[in-house]
Amino acid sequence: MVNEPRLELAEKLLLELLAIPGSSGRESQVMEYLRSRLAGWGLSPQCMEHDDAHLRSRHGGEIGNLIIRLPGTVRGARRLLSAHVDTVPLCQGARPAVRGRWIRSADRSAALGADNRAGTAILLFCLAEILERQLPHPPLTFLFTVQEELGLHGARHVALKKLGRPKLGFNFDGSSPEQVTIGATGGYRMEIIVRGIASHAGAAPADGASAIVMAALAISRLHERGWHGQIEKGRHSGTSNIGIFRGGDATNVVAPRVEIRAEARSHNPNFRMRIVREIRSAFQTAAREICTRDQRSGKIAFRGWLDYESFLLDRRQPVVQMAEQAVLRCGGQPEIGISNGGLDANWLVSHGIPTVTLGCGQRRAHTPEERLSLRQFRLGCRIALDLATDGRA
Repeated sequence: MVNEPRLELAEKLLLELLAIPGSSGRESQVMEYLRSRLAGWGLSPQCMEHDDAHLRSRHGGEIGNLIIRLPGTVRGARRLLSAHVDTVPLCQGARPAVRGRWIRSADRSAALGADNRAGTAILLFCLAEILERQLPHPPLTFLFTVQEELGLHGARHVALKKLGRPKLGFNFDGSSPEQVTIGATGGYRMEIIVRGIASHAGAAPADGASAIVMAALAISRLHERGWHGQIEKGRHSGTSNIGIFRGGDATNVVAPRVEIRAEARSHNPNFRMRIVREIRSAFQTAAREICTRDQRSGKIAFRGWLDYESFLLDRRQPVVQMAEQAVLRCGGQPEIGISNGGLDANWLVSHGIPTVTLGCGQRRAHTPEERLSLRQFRLGCRIALDLATDGRA
């Protein structure tokens, strides 16, 4: 690079972003900060706008995605740089503190929120460098998405017409910026309502059929038969998880209702749906088997939906090769990776934008032990700026 990027500015922006609350669906404050910063660097209001992704999300929300479009100063295909701005609820109350080569939360009970304020800071830093240093660049779109942590809803419902038809996508989220993630698993979510029959647990227990017992029996069988957790069946693999279990009101009442929230993942869409069928069947069977003394049994209500489909890019695609070259130019060693979690790239690829994901230095995301490597964050900043300027920075 001709001029060294102002990495001290990147770190300042990062620390400011980490201190702003903004869990999924409540991203207004962080969006206000982004718009204020961009306006201060001279970005025209006409170049930034929000879409209505939150209005189309099943979760509602305060605000949609923020989209920044810059006309190119040099010829080339339009490039998209993206990052999600929302954090998980565990990040509320986080106070970022620099500890040597790491940033951690000073509040030991709160996650840091580097997932994904680090990616947000990288994109904001690139915009600062381009705007203030007037760096040459091809046409660019910067996409700050909402509600990624709830199931990629910002990327799913993005207003495609506002993106300017980008041909290449670079998403920033995760650990090592040297890893070029070219594929990710697909995810399916389920809501299962188990309906039992209430009765007095002391005076007439046999008149009831416990929804808790039905649910417990179903989960136990899924575990015993290898359909919960890590799943390996012949040549196929995937995962499933019962993540939320709610039921019961009192110890003296045979529980009439349990609410289950679950998920199934696999890179293979057909095998993913096989996992879903096994989960549904286990709950249906258990509900039929637990009966009252007069043979009345339970029932289930099952609802499921695709959160995101899996994808895998060809290593020969231009977007993959460009990412690898940028990592090399910035002094890293690129490694191709495939994710077993969902990424905004899942939906961006589904929308027709070939997108790779590069990390930001995050470690142990979604836990109170979360921390961020400053060395890797700086490398992520260099790589993103290289991709945004085609190595001209």
